[in-house]
Amino acid sequence: MSTHPEVPGEPTKTGTTMLETATAAVQKFGPVNKIHQHLCAFHFYGDDMTRQVEAHHFCGHQNEEMRQCLIYDGPEADARLIGIEYIVSENLFMTLPDSEKRLWHSHEYEVKSGVLFFPGPVPGPVQRQDLAKVAQTYGKTIHFWQVDRGDNLPLGLPQIMMALTRDGQLYTHLAQDVEKRFGVNFEKERELRATMKGLEHGIHPLANAEGKGLRTELREVDCNPGARAHGPARVFV
Repeated sequence: MSTHPEVPGEPTKTGTTMLETATAAVQKFGPVNKIHQHLCAFHFYGDDMTRQVEAHHFCGHQNEEMRQCLIYDGPEADARLIGIEYIVSENLFMTLPDSEKRLWHSHEYEVKSGVLFFPGPVPGPVQRQDLAKVAQTYGKTIHFWQVDRGDNLPLGLPQIMMALTRDGQLYTHLAQDVEKRFGVNFEKERELRATMKGLEHGIHPLANAEGKGLRTELREVDCNPGARAHGPARVFV
């Protein structure tokens, strides 16, 4: 079962809650208010497929060919914001430099296998109408909080994440747990989505990290070395 790591710190005080209520009544939250759907799927770390994470996407469209999603580790009000995902059409993906394409993953298998779904009482036909579009997209996902290892704060470097591309990758116990908690049946959905079309040009060979591992690493470099000709080097501290 998906559990949240306990975040250290004092409980939210009454004064803070009152302040939040007051500001919420007078401020506008345009970007957040554009969120219009909740998708659940699974991600794995770009360098370690054994580390698989339940990912709840709260998404809004920028336009017909791009949507952006906040990713939480659950649907509850106290869920942890663990990452972000950008989703683009196949047409936009094809305009990316080849070096960039490796960072993006396809959604065709996720959708057609049934493991990407809308939690809650969204009618099946409504889900499948939108998911037919998602099947023809690519996503770029970064996770900042490694909740799968129990981190109670977002520690370490941001991690590039990938998505499922074939049968046998997703752990059975994770699939069964999600099916039970959300009342879904992946195999039944697979049957209902069998006629969905995939990517028009097929999955690009550079996508999904070319089938290889990708790891985020930190490298020390000079801080704007070109500025030295104009005076003392600037540093952050």
